[in-house]
Amino acid sequence: MKKLPARANLDHLKKQAKELLRLCRTGDVTAIARVVHHLPAAANRTDKEVKALDLRLHDAQSSIAREYGFASWADLSAYVDASALAHRTQAWLVRRWLGLVYGADVTGTYASVRPRVAMTLLLEHPDMLDADPYVGCAAGHRKTVSRAMAADPDWVHQAGGALRLPPLVAVTHSSLMQVPEFAQRLRECARALLDSGANPNQHIGNRLPPASLTAPDQTEPLSALYGAAGVARDPTLTEMLLNAGADPNDGESLYHSLENLDCTTLLLQRGARVTGTHALWRALDMPDATALELLLAHGGDANEPAPDGLKVWATPLLRAIALRRSPRHVAALLAAGADAKAKTKTAEGVSAYRLAMQVGLLEVAAQLRAAGAEETLTVEEDFVSACARADIAQARSIQARHPELPGSLPDDRLRLLPDTVAWGSSTAVKIMVELGWPLDVRGGDWDATALNHAVFRGDVDLTVCLLDHGASWRETQGYGSDVLGTLGWASENEPAGVENADWVGCAHALIRHGVPKAERDPEHEDRVLIDGRHMSFSEEVTEVLVGGARGSVASN
Repeated sequence: MKKLPARANLDHLKKQAKELLRLCRTGDVTAIARVVHHLPAAANRTDKEVKALDLRLHDAQSSIAREYGFASWADLSAYVDASALAHRTQAWLVRRWLGLVYGADVTGTYASVRPRVAMTLLLEHPDMLDADPYVGCAAGHRKTVSRAMAADPDWVHQAGGALRLPPLVAVTHSSLMQVPEFAQRLRECARALLDSGANPNQHIGNRLPPASLTAPDQTEPLSALYGAAGVARDPTLTEMLLNAGADPNDGESLYHSLENLDCTTLLLQRGARVTGTHALWRALDMPDATALELLLAHGGDANEPAPDGLKVWATPLLRAIALRRSPRHVAALLAAGADAKAKTKTAEGVSAYRLAMQVGLLEVAAQLRAAGAEETLTVEEDFVSACARADIAQARSIQARHPELPGSLPDDRLRLLPDTVAWGSSTAVKIMVELGWPLDVRGGDWDATALNHAVFRGDVDLTVCLLDHGASWRETQGYGSDVLGTLGWASENEPAGVENADWVGCAHALIRHGVPKAERDPEHEDRVLIDGRHMSFSEEVTEVLVGGARGSVASN
């Protein structure tokens, strides 16, 4: 493993990545060997196979990061940024370190946690532990915590440190629980705090913007238990707090525990109420039905009213169908008493059966028929169903007899196009586009056009298809921006659940369809000026937007 210089420079590292990419594209065997050794996607491949991968800048950056012992370029960048503070006061370094350890709801920022980076910095600056007992809590350093308790027995009840955290919250919300070397230490610190009288229900107000560290949202308390079950998702720590008297009905823990059903089970066994937490609705986001079945078995309401933002779907059954969930999900809801004849809260009021047919879920429609919910579809609904099933022959046959379709469809049918990009089949989307579905209709959970959803997912093929058929990159989405804003957020944050995304390819497609060339922003080194706006994108996408044509990255 290569060692970073004492004062690593991110610009120099970027140049290293660009040079590595250039050498790989020219067939340099040494460069290709480095990529094969460090990049998982290139492991065990021949030189010819590596060249065929069409490596991009982010691949070279990932290789460089791994050469220096980091899991990702983002981790390497965060480390270099934090290390630059080391020559300042220790308070600066501690504050930056805490920003790597805790999530946005604790720090009051949008920054992501970087536990491995935090671990590396702590190994290089162990004196942080001696200087700040709240750093000791975050790191699970028993000696520091014990010293603070011995000096002042009331310390276990006091919020403090740069992030104003009660000690038990500081322990349970630490992302270092994800690092095996720290997990047991953090559990031991939690045990010590509880044994010394710390309230198991310690909490803070949510600091996620627009709230802040100085003005937290006290209506959304984040408890120590939420840290254990919903952040660390650690069953041992969760059980420890519950045994000490933590309230399982804290409004957050159950909802966020669903990523680890052992934690969820512990909460339910100790009396956590499902109704009112929206946990049932969260379970519908999961392709596996186990979490849904568990919540329903412990009193979850199969007809629980929809939370804000999902009101259109009215009931969990309708939401499950809209998300194209499995027959197993639907069976669980029906067995728990879901209303098989429920209707969406739209002008037309689409029933569960009609919705299942419209999104092409024939097996689910059969389940609803068995529950007594069958209805006769109109010609328009038959057309929509054929499109959703990607049955172009049937769709064309209906359209030949009814040329006004799809333009004559009501809005709640037309939103099937953006909904299908968000949750369905790209094959069906292409058929719908060919058949003339309007491209400016908005849908999906964030009220966006099909093009916005395609760019968010980094789906180049679909992005090109939509643009070629006239979709406009200026169409807005529910967060108030257009496709450029979508591209910026997605390329920088790489949203979870999006696989094989190619935001660089989407950027090239947008340039070919009229997006103006960007310029580096002289006032903000990490931003560009584009379309009269100050915007930020991933480094690789920025290179494309500034360069303006495919191949510009390789030539830099």
